Amino acid sequence: MSATPTTASDAPSPAVNTTAPALSRRMAAFVYEGVLLFGVVMIAGYLYSSLTQMHHALKGTLGLQAFLFIVLGIYFTWFWSRGGQTVAMKAWHIKLLDAHGRPVSQARAAMRYLLCWLWFAPALLAAHLSGLKSGASIFGILFAGVAAYAALTRLNPQRQFWHDVVCGTRLVDARSVKTTAA
Repeated sequence: MSATPTTASDAPSPAVNTTAPALSRRMAAFVYEGVLLFGVVMIAGYLYSSLTQMHHALKGTLGLQAFLFIVLGIYFTWFWSRGGQTVAMKAWHIKLLDAHGRPVSQARAAMRYLLCWLWFAPALLAAHLSGLKSGASIFGILFAGVAAYAALTRLNPQRQFWHDVVCGTRLVDARSVKTTAA
């Protein structure tokens, strides 16, 4: 399989910068996204607990976790496939495009959402296997895991995250993308 584009439609759009925004900017958007998602999770959790008559926080947690996973999937898939930006990405001028500089489809956005859990999965697995129960210890492992995953961008020539490489997507500076009037 050749890395060289075979047709003009396979080549990245010349109007889009192929390198990713600075890692510090992407991580700032990551943190801001977490702050915004706190509200989304709180509202979704309240809705779930109301609809299921959940009276005890420790009963039905698996259902709540599955519900939140789906709600977050809908949130990211919807924003990424409709404009390529979540609220945090807009604030930091970061846009998600496919490898050819085009908007991302819903299927590709959903695949990216699933693969984005690579940020957390290894650290959460390590915390579980080590039997850690302290919130501070788990937070420390999560922080180290996220930092290690972010550092992997140094191994990619275009400084993209590995889930973007696998999904055929890329983060670009939104200010470098020419918008066309419909």
